[in-house]
Amino acid sequence: MASRSIRVLIVDDEPQIVRTLRAGLRAGGYSVLSASDGEGALNAIASESPDLMILDLAMSPMDGFEVVRRVRERSAMPIIVLSVRESDRDKVEALDLGADDYLVKPFSLDELLARIRVALRHAERGANHAPPAFESGPLRIDWEARVVIRHGEEVKLTPKEFDLLKALVDSAGKVLTHRALLQKVWGPEYGDEAEYLHVYIGHLRKKLEDDPAHPQFILSEPGVGYRFKGES
Repeated sequence: MASRSIRVLIVDDEPQIVRTLRAGLRAGGYSVLSASDGEGALNAIASESPDLMILDLAMSPMDGFEVVRRVRERSAMPIIVLSVRESDRDKVEALDLGADDYLVKPFSLDELLARIRVALRHAERGANHAPPAFESGPLRIDWEARVVIRHGEEVKLTPKEFDLLKALVDSAGKVLTHRALLQKVWGPEYGDEAEYLHVYIGHLRKKLEDDPAHPQFILSEPGVGYRFKGES
């Protein structure tokens, strides 16, 4: 993807962070834009149409949460939050507002680049619509037939288990909060029934994972939600 000169917008009021990110992203083949505050970010998005944004939360007068909220009113552009804030509450709020991922400073540049690639692939899949089937390792899912195959044998899922699996796979690589998953699968009136969700995740792991205690596909983001790890 980097060879296509994808444009990444860095939004951070720390010059050293911006310099580090700019150097790393350019070395990875990305074109880089930057803004030091929320208003500058919104102006850059309107005038430059970046493909992805890396966003700090602790800015003023417009903080990163408000930037995510405003961007999501007009764009599905991937947003990766990069912040010193490491509380589950901040992560959940940013993700529920529409951020695609969340990394805590200090960060690994290699991990950030990997998260960028995942976010861009997810955005591309969304633009091109989902394929009729998904395959990753021993797992194959036929969406139209609602059939799941693991190691060559069909796995029987309940309708709700299948819907939950689809919600996870549709956002493969992206962390989904408990609230987001509950509302996608059970409806908008749900959101606080995290224990209810844990039960269904446990059922899916028992049916899909070789070792449910050490899952390969359905990964936990403690205090936040779940992430499906797998590439088609």
